[in-house]
Formats: sequence, C-alpha cells, structure tokens
Amino acid sequence: MPACVPTRTTDPTRTERVHPPHSPPPTPPRRFRVAGADLSASIAVFLIALPLSLAIALATGAPLQAGLVAAAVGGIVTGRLGGSPLQVSGPAAGLTVVTADLIHRYGWRTTCAITVLAGLAQLGLGCLRVARAALAVSPAIVHGMLAGIGVTIAVAQLHIVLGGTPQSEVLDNLRALPAQLARLTPAAASVSVLTLALLLLWPRLPGRVGHTLRRVPAALVAVAGATATAWFARLSLPKVELPSWRSHALVGLPEGPALGIAAAVLTITLVCSVQSLLGAVAVDKLAAGRHPHLGRSHLDRELLGQGAGNIVSGALGGLPIAGVAVRSSANVQSGAVSRNSTVLHGVWVVVAALLMVPVLELIPLASLAALVMAVGIQMVSLHHIRTVTRHREVLVYALTTLGVVFLGVLQGVALGVAAAVAVAMHRLARTRITHEERNGVHHVRVRGQLTFLAVPRLSRALHPVPAGAEAVVELDGSFMDHAAYEALQDWQRTHLARGGSVHFTGRSGTRISLPSLESAQASTQDGTPAESSACRCRPWTPWRNHQCEGPPAGPPEEHPGSLADEPAAGGRLARGISAFQRNTAPLVRGELARLAREGQQPSQLFLTCADSRLVTSMITSSGPGDLFVVRNVGNLVPLPGAESGDDSVAAAIQYAVDVLEVRSITVCGHSGCGAMQALIGSGTGTGRTPLDRWLRHGRPGLERLTGDERARPRIADREPADAVEQLCLTNVVQQLEHLREHESVARALGAGALELHGMYFHVGEAQAYLLGRPGEDSVFERVEVSGELPSPA
Repeated sequence: MPACVPTRTTDPTRTERVHPPHSPPPTPPRRFRVAGADLSASIAVFLIALPLSLAIALATGAPLQAGLVAAAVGGIVTGRLGGSPLQVSGPAAGLTVVTADLIHRYGWRTTCAITVLAGLAQLGLGCLRVARAALAVSPAIVHGMLAGIGVTIAVAQLHIVLGGTPQSEVLDNLRALPAQLARLTPAAASVSVLTLALLLLWPRLPGRVGHTLRRVPAALVAVAGATATAWFARLSLPKVELPSWRSHALVGLPEGPALGIAAAVLTITLVCSVQSLLGAVAVDKLAAGRHPHLGRSHLDRELLGQGAGNIVSGALGGLPIAGVAVRSSANVQSGAVSRNSTVLHGVWVVVAALLMVPVLELIPLASLAALVMAVGIQMVSLHHIRTVTRHREVLVYALTTLGVVFLGVLQGVALGVAAAVAVAMHRLARTRITHEERNGVHHVRVRGQLTFLAVPRLSRALHPVPAGAEAVVELDGSFMDHAAYEALQDWQRTHLARGGSVHFTGRSGTRISLPSLESAQASTQDGTPAESSACRCRPWTPWRNHQCEGPPAGPPEEHPGSLADEPAAGGRLARGISAFQRNTAPLVRGELARLAREGQQPSQLFLTCADSRLVTSMITSSGPGDLFVVRNVGNLVPLPGAESGDDSVAAAIQYAVDVLEVRSITVCGHSGCGAMQALIGSGTGTGRTPLDRWLRHGRPGLERLTGDERARPRIADREPADAVEQLCLTNVVQQLEHLREHESVARALGAGALELHGMYFHVGEAQAYLLGRPGEDSVFERVEVSGELPSPA
C-alpha cells in the first residue's frame, strides 16, 4: 500500500473521484499519447502472450488462429473497456479444460456461440453490479478449481510431449499413459525436454549478464530455442499450421440440447468472471506500491469489459478470454503505467498474426505442449496449498480439485462450495469451553464463536464457580449472538449479587467489558466499584481495550506472573508484545521471513511527525516492507549544509532515493502539532536547547506566513481553524521545497523517477488531505473513499 494513498474504501468496485466544493471543472481529455514505459511493457507482454496463446489453442483442440484472435481481442477490447487498467486478458489456461470439453461435445462453431452468450451474461451481471459477489468465493475453492484444471491440462499435454494424442477424459489419459510411454517419439520428447529445461533454468541465470538476459521472457526463449534446435537438426515433427485467414471459422448458431448449452454458458461465465475479478484484485495489490495514482479496479466495469471481449472474440472465432495472471504480473513488473500497454500488446498480436505466419509455422507442437504442461503444473501452487493448510481449508481445496479433475469444472466448484459451507457451519457450531481453578481464581475459557448452540456447555462450565469467588472469563472469538450474551449477562448479575467478582478478558489477557454489561456491575458486595461503566469496548478490539485495563485486584504476590508490580506503561507494553507474539507473529512470520531473505524494497519514503497520535501504518493501510518511514519533531527537512548537528534526515533521504530507489516521498503534517505551537510561541527562539536548535528548520515556514495571504496553503472546503493549523499546512509546503534542494532528490526528480507529495492529517476528524501542485494556489484536498491522488507536488 503506497504512502500516498492514506485512505481507501472497502468497496473495490468504486474508484470515482469526488471533487471538493468550488473546485475547478475537470480539464478536457488530452490527445492519445503512449508513455515509453507502456510501449516497452506492451512488447514484454506480447512476447509472453504469443507462444502462450498458440499453446492454449493447441491444448483446447481449437484452430490455432483462435488463440491469436482471443489474445488480440483481450488486449484491444477488454484492455480498453475493462475496469482494471493493468490487467491483461486473453486465452487463459484456466479455461482450457472447459473449452476443450465444449469443442469435443458441440464442435467449434457452437463453442464460439457459447462464448458470445457467456459474454452477454457477463454484460448482464456487470449491469446488475454484482461483481463484488465474486470476492465472497472462498480462495480455497478458486485455488482448488485452478489446481484441478492444471492437473487435467498437464496429464493431457503429457501425451503430446511424448509424441501421441490425448484423450478427452483424465482417467482415459491416465490409463493410456503406459502405452504412450512404450511408443515414445524421441524427437518430440527431446524438443519437449529442451523447452522445459529452458523454462526452468532461464529465470535462474546468475550474475549481471543473467540479470540482463532474464528480461527476455522465459516462455519466448524456451519456444524459440526448441524451434531453432528442431530446425537446425531437421527433426521431423508436427508443427504449427495456420491456414489462411480467409478460411478461418467464425461463430455459428448453437446446435445441441438447450439444457447442455445453458450449462456450458453458465460454466464459461463463472470461470471467466471469477478468474478475471480475483485477478483484478491481485493486480491492484501488485501495482499499489508502483502506481498509486491508478487507485483500485472498478470491478463492475471490469466485468462489462470481459463480457464485451468475449462477445467480440466469440463472434470472430476466438477462444473465451479472462484475466491472465502471468501476463498481468509481467505488465506491472515491466513498468506499465496505464491501460495503453494492454491495448498495444493486442495490436502487436494482430501484427504478428498477419505478418509472422511463416515464422510461427516453424514452431513444433511438442514445444507448445510442453509450455502448456508447465503452466498446468504451476497452477498446482505449493504456496496456495500451504495457505489453505494454515487456514484449515485443505478439505475444501482437495474436494474442489478432485471434483474438477474427475467430474468437471462446474461440478467440482459446486462440490467445493458445499464443502466450504459445511466447514463454515462446523466452525460456527464448534466451540471449546473449559473451566479450571488456579490460586483460588476460577478461569473459564471460551474458544470459538459463542452462539446459542454453545449456551448449554457455557452454562455447565459456569455452574461450578462457587458463590463469592473471583472469576475470569476469557473470550476468544469474533462473534457472540443474543442467546449467549443473555446467558453471560444473567450469570454475571447473579454471581455479583452473591458477592463474587467477574472479569472478562481477551485471549491476550487484556481486560475487556461486554457491551451494556457494566451497569450490572455497579458495585461489589463491599460497595467498591467492580468495573468502570464508562468503558464499553468490545472483546474483539484489544487496541481500544487498553483504556479499560487496570491492575489485578489484590496485592501483587497474589498474582504470580502478572505485571501488576511493573509500572503501568511498562506492563501495558509488555502485555502488548506478548499479545503480538501470541496472535500476530504466527500470521506475519512468513511475510517477514520473505522480507528478511529478499531485503526491503519499499516504494515510498514517508516523512512525518513523531507525534504518538500519528500511526503511519494505520492511516496508510500499509504493512511490513511498504514504507520507509522517517519521523522527527515537526516533520522537518533540514536544508543541505544547515548547521543542525544532525544529518540523520539527510542520510535517510539519500539512502531512500539512491539505495532503495523509492518512487515517491510524502511529507505529512498533522493538526495540533506541538512543534508548530512551539514555533508560534517562541518566535525566533534562543537556540540554547536542542529543541530550539531543531525548530530553526521550521522557521522558514513561519516566515512564509507573513507573505501574501492569497498564496498561503489552504484546505479546499474550509478555512484553517487557527494560526497553528495554518502553520501546519504551510510547513508541509515549505519542507517539500527543502526536499528539492537535496542533491539526490533533485537528480531523481529531473530523471522523472521520483514524485513528491504533501499530506495533512486532521487527528480529531481522522481525515487525510492531499496537496495539489504547489504554487500560487496550494490547496489540500480532502481524500475521499476513492483514494485518488492529485497531481504530484
């Protein structure tokens, strides 16, 4: 998550910009221009798409031109109309099994008609704005579906790799495999092994030369190397055949049973839509650190674009299309900055299809089959298996995979959905409740969701707690229904009336209070307050509950191992660290281990104040490895050569720009800044204390306030509340000017490799404001839920 997009909506289907009041009208659209980064990215994606499109067409049994048609339409039509600017669509490996089955059942022309009908269905779904529903599908089902398709592809293509012909069913292919091995074709096997070896080894070339060579896509190198070897060795192998475009088969009227056609349309619509929408979300995450100006994908528009692409592709005799992860990730990593790269890659496919036919017809089919087989194997991702194992969804993943392999895609997905529902119901109904006594304190632990189904067990666990005893109820769950809430409330009221005490805690041991339950705890038997009625935190919000904490009742010696004998702040810090190790560390350990291996690669330098109310990770929704953060009193940037006795800020800026190669620097001020209050109160200052000497770097901003009032930075929809807020805004603009004086920043700005942004965070409103281009009219605009950025400063 980039530092320059501090607030984001939870609705990934909306990216509209909301203009503040009295803002100038939007500028008219510019002429079509192609950035150099888009041009180079389009070539990189084209070099990947060309062999893959032919290989997928081969795997489906469709005319090979159909793969090129789908790649071109996916780039030009879907790339232009879709809602995910950097996602690249085309013939996808995830559709291979479905399409091959349709061609086998209904023939090619009817398959094209089914593709058109699926596109119309996608248009209807897009108009109904139901794209967000795809995000509700369990990842275990999606990954299981893709793994099942991958297994089917790999088993089928293995026959072509060995020089034979695959069957239509997985079981038939498995039964025929021993016979195929017995009549192995050495030439086809040799070309396939060479293709697979190049695919495996090319991305691992060492050294600087290897780093340069790795820019050429491995798929292109593998197919080109195998083709050249087959040509020089004069191997007699089946090769690509591209008949004249004049004889290319276009769409025909659907022929077949209506129910079967409807099921086929539903299957294509489901697979294309889910794969494309989840791919768009994945591309958003991949591109967030590189291109914050793009915002999130508009999922409903993406669905409309995919529908339009399938209509055009099917009508022109092309394969069904969907978002393709390999091409999309290559597009982002190659530096694409807009949808122009996607559109251009489609143009290059058209050019190749018209002018490069003699070259394409040299490619051995065995090489393309090996390429698709490798893609199928990669679809069974070990990373996904580890993820679903960690989340205890292996059963859903396995049933979906097996269902897709042995029953079909639609049946396998239905089986996975049923399994996911069963697992969810089991988890909802499964709650562990235990009771134990330690040192006279009765501990009741609740693990899982507390619903009416668990009320009998809860009552049995609470019943042994004797009257007048001290009880601690530990709640570790995210849901409590009304029946469970009333059961706890009634028991608590009764126990307090009988002279006992009750404390509710979270799993980390942090004391919490049930909503609206404090009134029942007005006092204990001796008249002392049992718990503050002002604290109404929920048990699953430990960050808020730190305000509810208090030392355990009784002297410290009665609570061995507690932190009651430590200072309050130190005890709270230790408990927070303990909660991190227990709850958060297991979740982030894998990502931190990856960062430890690969080193930090942040795309943003975020320079802000040391104020404790400014939580950078919270207001930017960032995580480990996203931001390189520099904090100091007043978010100040000393000018180069300034006599401050502290070069830490300059060193951090140089390191971030020259070593980490960040793409953006944000200076963030905030409301109620103590440093700005001190500047206004001290005037020129004595310079005798470290704080006085440091605040000298903020005085240019203070002097700026004495200039023309019209040139003062302001907030778009209101006037600054007071002189302190005016100085906070002015200070951000002034420190951006200081940044430009640093040599490394000036050099990166001149090369177009760096952007500067100003930001103001109003603490009391929890509202972020972003600075437009500074100058005569430096305006901080309110960040709406779209999360779009104004022009770089």
